[in-house]
Amino acid sequence: MERYAGALEEAADGARQQERHYQLLSALQSLVKELPSSFQQRLSYTTLSDLALALLDGTVFEIVQGLLEIQHLTEKSLYNQRLRLQNEHRVLRQSLRQKHQEAQQACRPHNLPVLQAAQQREQEAMEHRIREEQRAMDQKIILELDRKVADQQSTLEKAGVAGFYVTTNPQELTLQMNLLELIRKLQQRGCPAGKAAL
Repeated sequence: MERYAGALEEAADGARQQERHYQLLSALQSLVKELPSSFQQRLSYTTLSDLALALLDGTVFEIVQGLLEIQHLTEKSLYNQRLRLQNEHRVLRQSLRQKHQEAQQACRPHNLPVLQAAQQREQEAMEHRIREEQRAMDQKIILELDRKVADQQSTLEKAGVAGFYVTTNPQELTLQMNLLELIRKLQQRGCPAGKAAL
């Protein structure tokens, strides 16, 4: 009798899982209609069904939320690093300007053109150094963000989320961003947990 009750419960669980899968798939199909038609065409029924299956137990929602929080922290950190560099550059410029003004005030009039030419070269050299430091910082930021994207793609691929794998192809990245947006919209609608209904 216990085996029979267990079998009935498993069948009921299977039916509930199937119903949740259908609800998630239906919600995804509805959300896909909001995407540009070029992306709608790339999201087949199979892809959406696989995505709905991956979302069933709610784990993917938690993973996406965690990745989003990590991304925000990374972006904030990189932004603050760039701000610090800009502030250092501002202080450098002010300091050099003040140094030049003091030197010009102490300079004899007949030496002023020579001093100004030397100061101009010093100013240009500093501006060149500042541009190089800013370019290097921007490259560092881009590389760090690219690494984060690859980490996110790898994490979602390992979690079995349809459409995710490590790529730098702009079209594939856009498709993955659209898939993430679909997941986020489902999450905002309140369907994160496996037992939650739409």
